[in-house]
Amino acid sequence: MQKITPILTIIMNFYRTISRFNDNKAEMMTERPTSDIAFTDAVKSAQQRLGSRDMFARLEQQGGWHASITDELASFIAARDSLYFATASADGQPYVQHRGGPKGFVKVLDPHTLAFADYSGNQQYLSVGNLSENEKAFPFLMDYVHRRRVKLWGRARFVEDDPALLSQLADPAYDATPQRVLRFTVLAWDVNCTSHIIPRHTEDDIATAMARMQAPLQQRIAELEAEVSQLRAQIAAS
Repeated sequence: MQKITPILTIIMNFYRTISRFNDNKAEMMTERPTSDIAFTDAVKSAQQRLGSRDMFARLEQQGGWHASITDELASFIAARDSLYFATASADGQPYVQHRGGPKGFVKVLDPHTLAFADYSGNQQYLSVGNLSENEKAFPFLMDYVHRRRVKLWGRARFVEDDPALLSQLADPAYDATPQRVLRFTVLAWDVNCTSHIIPRHTEDDIATAMARMQAPLQQRIAELEAEVSQLRAQIAAS
């Protein structure tokens, strides 16, 4: 019996391992695609009725949308100077606010977390109140120049007791008072098509474009002025 006991122990451990493997496999097979955060049963029913369900079903078979911040997304965020930020109250009343700052004011803290300094505004504190009772949030980022838009689903909270993080995120050269930090946990994100986006340009965009256009003209003017000076010198010498 003493020799059999170790063998039985090995067999029992083996079956426990197989059982855990099957449990994990079943969990992976039943894991929902990330796009289900937006594609509710009602949305899928509408897609089925209007003819797009098969297309999005193929997306779901691949796991849905991105669930972490890629290098491409990080670069896109770093170039933005504003965003639209949606929250909702506990009973579902939606609210969208505009948030802005110097270019790159939204920072990537890790592959699943964004954060930015929240500056003083109109003191209605709608987002502050909404997030205190409903952590679901939705940042919407626009690149009007290149007609690109990125939408993100996740959870958000305001941090009011971390001066070190606030100091890290706030730009001392920006003429506004930072009051708190907004931390956003990314659960899924997607890129929309370019349809119906009318290009808009900032003053910096226009100044850059004008400088690019003026550079060859200024060079040509300098060349012509040099030729004129040369001709005048030749005339004076004759």
